[in-house]
Order: sequence, then C-alpha cells, then structure tokens
Amino acid sequence: MWPIILSGLLIACVAGWIFTWWQQRVRVRQLERSKEEIQIEETLVFDFLHGLGEAFTETIRAADLHRLIVEGAARILDAQGGALYMMERAGGKLAPAYISKGSPPFVEVPPHILQQAASTGTALETYLRLHTIPPGEGLVGRVWQTREPVLLTDLAGAPELANLRGTSLGATSVMVTPLLYGKQNMGVLALGNGVGNVPFSPSDFVVFKSIAEQSAFALYNAIIYSEANEKKRLDHDLEIARDIQRILLPSEAPVVEGFEISGLNIPARHVSGDYFDYIKVDDDRLGVAIADVSGKGVPASIIMAICRSVLRSQAAGNPSPADVLQKVNRQLYPDIKEDMFISMAYVVLDYVRKTVTLCRAGHDAPLHYEHRTQTITPLKPPGMVVGIDSGSVFDRITSDFVLTLEKDDCLLLYTDGVTEALDANGDEFGFDRMIECVRASAASGAPAIIARIIDELRNFVGSQPQNDDITLIAIRKT
Repeated sequence: MWPIILSGLLIACVAGWIFTWWQQRVRVRQLERSKEEIQIEETLVFDFLHGLGEAFTETIRAADLHRLIVEGAARILDAQGGALYMMERAGGKLAPAYISKGSPPFVEVPPHILQQAASTGTALETYLRLHTIPPGEGLVGRVWQTREPVLLTDLAGAPELANLRGTSLGATSVMVTPLLYGKQNMGVLALGNGVGNVPFSPSDFVVFKSIAEQSAFALYNAIIYSEANEKKRLDHDLEIARDIQRILLPSEAPVVEGFEISGLNIPARHVSGDYFDYIKVDDDRLGVAIADVSGKGVPASIIMAICRSVLRSQAAGNPSPADVLQKVNRQLYPDIKEDMFISMAYVVLDYVRKTVTLCRAGHDAPLHYEHRTQTITPLKPPGMVVGIDSGSVFDRITSDFVLTLEKDDCLLLYTDGVTEALDANGDEFGFDRMIECVRASAASGAPAIIARIIDELRNFVGSQPQNDDITLIAIRKT
C-alpha cells in the first residue's frame, strides 16, 4: 500500500515540477518576446525622434519631413497608413502634404471617383492628393477647427467615410489630431487601419498624441527655418534690385555751362519709388526730372524704372517739358494700376539762351530762391499727376512755365519725403524748415543747399526710422 502511495506522490511531484518548469519556460519566452517588441518599438521611436531632430537644422526638406512624420508614426503604431494635412499660406484650407501608400481615405470620396478607381488605379490617389479641406469640413476639417484629437473605432463619428466602410479601401479605426505648437495650428495628422488590421487602442492613442506633439514642434521649427531662408533670399534679391536702381539713378550731376546742379536720393527701404534724372535733350539743353511714385518698395521701384525709360525716350530732342510729360502720361496710363500714380516735375535748362522751362505734373511746388531779394517763392504752375487720366484732361491742364533765373538764383526740386519726415513726437519737418535751410545755404551753392537740408533733417528726426523716400535736386544759376 505504502509503496503505491509513495510512487503516486513521486509521480505527482515530478508532474508538478514539469508543469511548473513548462509554465516558467512559457513566461520566459513571453518576456523575451515582449523585450524584443519593446526594443523594436524603442528603435522605431528613437529613429523617429532622430529624424525629427533634423528639422532643427537647415538640411531637411519640407517634403522629407512630412514623409518622415507620417511613415514614422505609422511604423510605431503599426498603422495601415496615414496622411498629413497642412494649412495653406493663402486660401485658408488644409492641403495634403503627404499621404502614404495604402492609407485609407480620411475624406469623403465622390461616387464617380470610386467608379474611376475601379478601372484606373491612380484615380483615387490623384483625387486625394489634390483635394483641399476647408476648416470644419469632414473629420479632418472638424479636428483642425476644434483643436481636439479624436480616436474612432466604429466610425460613427465620421459618417462621410461610410460609403467605403467594409471595403478594401475603407478604414475601420482612425486617429486624427491637430498639430499644435503654442497658438499655431499648423495642420492635421491622421492614421488609419482598415479591414484585416487590429483597431487602435487607447494606449495607441496616447502614443499618437505624443508623436503629434513632437511633430508639431519639428514642423514649427522647419517653418521658422524656411521663412528665415526665404527672408535671406529676398534680402539678397532686394540688394541686387537696389544696386540696379543705383545704376538707373545719376551717380553725379553733369557739368553745365551757366548752371550748378546737385542731386540726392535716399530710399526709405531697399529700393525707392522716387526718381530723379539728368537727360540730354540736345546740344543746347539739359532736362532735369524728379518724380514720386505712390507707394513704396518694389512695386513703386518697378513703376519708377518704367517711367524713367519712357521719359528718356520722349525727352530726346523735345524742348517742351509739357509736351514730354503729356506723351509720358499717354504711354504709361494703360499700364498703371488704378491705385497708383506718379507726381513729376520736369525742367529744361537752355544754357545757350539762359532760360529755364518748367512743367509740374501734380508734384510738390519747386522753390525759387531770388538772390537779389533773398525771397523764396513756391512755383505752382497747373498740372495733374501722371497715370490717372488717359490724356483728355491731363493735356489741357499741363503746360510749360518759363522761369527767369538771375545770377546766384536757385531752384529746388524735392519730394514729400523731406517735408513729411517725422520726429519722435510725430511732428513733421515741414515746409517752413526747408525754406529756412534754402535761405541759409543758397549763397554757398547747390551742393551746400542739399547738405544743409539733409543735416537739418537728420537732426530733426533723430533716431526715428525714415518713413518715405527722400529726393532733392538743387539748381543754381552761375
């Protein structure tokens, strides 16, 4: 009896030991597999974060970063595919930045596109890559608008995707999140699983939101780098434009018998909308022009360059300033936008006959300094600005004004960047200050007039930034 009992106990002990050993073996294998899975996941996360780190340098292209975010998130979360939508700079819509291969659609697909997709494999892909999403439209638009991430495992919250439910193209579960950094809402990241894939879990959703936070930070920095590089390129282009404009403007005044001339242009920005020029009319005459294009910066500088070209083509051989400006107006009028115009003053110096002929097309009144009486008179012959009338009114109003200059008399042409310059209190330099500068320096010659006005102007404005282009031309009868 006892041997049987002892044998049974021995067998039970051995069986228990074998069972325990087998359970431990299974647990060890499970732990090893879990460790391998964790190591794989850690490697995927590390590679993903390492790739995002390139966004903090200037080496990664935007398209590569978009692909990295989508494909990296899909690998980490074992998703079928994903898409990244970014807010357009203009238009206010979400545009697809990257859609991975095999990704289920995250937008409603029209029936005719589905019909085309049945026969043409690229029809659906083309539609998804071209389709933009207004804020609030569909699941992606709603997530961007509400700024709240969404996990859907039954798609009841996305009825627009119902027509693909149960098909090989449809999704069974999706995760969608806005890409937020500070107050910036840059776009939407979406991952999807279709038929045959395991639905996303709440723990997947936690990881997904963490990925989105890191991705948003990387995208924001990439945008900052891109904008900085774009600014560098624009600054470089503007420097080139400024150099070209310097070539278009006179580098020095011509030497003319009987007259002393001095001119200066100081742009408020890289390029100027002001213009001045010295033009040889013929062997006996010199044209002196000053102009101010409405507005500032590049658009004004382009109009200025066009004006220069037209004026020079019409001035050659024509002793009448009014006739020249009438022809300039007729030629420029069709090409000037409705909200732009050009004020001009054009003077023809006849150094054989010792006469001065002036035409003013809506420009600030030139100043006439009479040395004998030391008085300064604004010259206001009628005229309207260039570019707002086809010629019927302009030609009738604009006319020549003949001026007699005695020895040491002066004529000052200027733009409103001088008189309207502001100091720290918002006060203007003004017309009276400019007159006093002319009166105090006229006896010393044309260059002295320009220098005195600029010195007084700089002392007046102090450290205030220049708010408009400044152009001055002084003409003294010798």
